[in-house]
Amino acid sequence: MSVKIYHNPRCSKSRQTLQLLEEQGVQVEVIEYLKTPPTVDELDNILTLLDMQPRELMRKKEAEYKETGMDHPDLDRSALITGMVSSPKLIERPIVLANGKAAIGRPPENVLAIL
Repeated sequence: MSVKIYHNPRCSKSRQTLQLLEEQGVQVEVIEYLKTPPTVDELDNILTLLDMQPRELMRKKEAEYKETGMDHPDLDRSALITGMVSSPKLIERPIVLANGKAAIGRPPENVLAIL
């Protein structure tokens, strides 16, 4: 089974989710998304797997949300996804991909359902 985690090592929920996966004996490909953000196509696919709209996956309390204009109500899906890729700090984390599914590790136990 191929499992990926979009991970921020400075985030406690991300660290807890990674630890939970490792405790389950899962081999995980760790992607530090702040250093290596997903592509527009990858993020679009993740949103589809999560059955979410871009704003639902955004960290709206980050200063960058307003600073980059991502709070503008007229932005379409494509513009929002492009903005998230350009400012990956805006992407909620951690995101785990496994078995053609995706889950957000908030709480970390959420990811167990897709293993």
